Amino acid sequence: MKTSINFKAAKSDSEAHNFRKKTFDYIRKDLTAKNEYWSEEKLSDRLHKIESYCKEKSGRKLQKNAMPIREAVVVIKDDTTLQDLHNLSKRLEEELQIRIFQIAIHKDEGHFDKEAKEWKPNYHAHMVADWQDLKTGKTLKHQSFHYSKMQDITAECLGMARGTEGSKGRLEAIEFKIKKKEQELLALDEKINGFKSELSSKKFEDLIVKESDFLGFKKIRTDHTLDNYEMVFKTYNVQLSKNKQELEFKNKVIKELQSKNLDIKKEISILKDKLSTVLSNGNIYSSEKIKYLDSVKDTLIKTLQFEKTKLPQLFTGSKEKLIAEINDVCKKVSQANNIPFSAFEEVFKDSENVSQIISLLNFGNSEINYDSEQIPLQQKKKKQRRL
Repeated sequence: MKTSINFKAAKSDSEAHNFRKKTFDYIRKDLTAKNEYWSEEKLSDRLHKIESYCKEKSGRKLQKNAMPIREAVVVIKDDTTLQDLHNLSKRLEEELQIRIFQIAIHKDEGHFDKEAKEWKPNYHAHMVADWQDLKTGKTLKHQSFHYSKMQDITAECLGMARGTEGSKGRLEAIEFKIKKKEQELLALDEKINGFKSELSSKKFEDLIVKESDFLGFKKIRTDHTLDNYEMVFKTYNVQLSKNKQELEFKNKVIKELQSKNLDIKKEISILKDKLSTVLSNGNIYSSEKIKYLDSVKDTLIKTLQFEKTKLPQLFTGSKEKLIAEINDVCKKVSQANNIPFSAFEEVFKDSENVSQIISLLNFGNSEINYDSEQIPLQQKKKKQRRL
């Protein structure tokens, strides 16, 4: 499974579709609850800011044919998380100045395969981006190699092309598919051999038409017999031709699966080597740990801001209420993104992280000094040591 990302001008009904503000005929409503959403601000509000900034920076209005807000549909896996997409957003901003301000993960779209008689999901994410160049106020200008880099970044962040996640599971799935295809291939071989056997069997004697002459001797009616043989051979030829095409297709699929199987085995070997290197080298381990915790912090901050956007009064009130709300959000982010709860404990050990989170959310209670010892995270009912 390969991923891709392609940006186009955002449509006026983008939010209605992405955030399921309307009902659509092509979605499965029973799966809509599995969708996930994140938004920094509304599309109309961001567009207004872009237009104002363009006039302030360049002295001119934004051109009518400009596409300052663009949207991409990104192919994802069934276990892709918002954290993965936030990491992708961060890389796109750092390396290509593309700023993502809305994300929607859709798991309720797909189609029913009539032959397999099963639901084929179309897992994807919508990422809405601010395409404004902050230096000029105009829209960003990218070259072809930038778009190529965009694909590389996406594949790397989502772990799909290089298999940074779930390789073993995908390997087992591919091996299962190979076995299934090989069984189908065997069945086709048996079917073809069956036809060949029938062609040489005595069943064809029944096609011979005989009539008695005036002396009572049996004679073959050549015309009727040939008609029977012609009709049967036409039927068999059509069936044999169809089976041959199916056979060639199955062979092609098996070769492709076997090739992919080998690629994933190589990926697993590389990942094992990387893991061994990371664990055996203290400097590399420290660097990887810092990078991971930064990703956890970024995901937490974006989730907190999104929750505050939905409920502006959520993080107001006493210190105890604030701690409880942050603790609940940490639990939710931990579960939704498969992040160990201990990672949040590590984040809140750093007083600078705590200050950054508080200031970004602008809680507005200057009388409370929220240092790292004042946000004791608790996971469920298990006792956690104070940070």
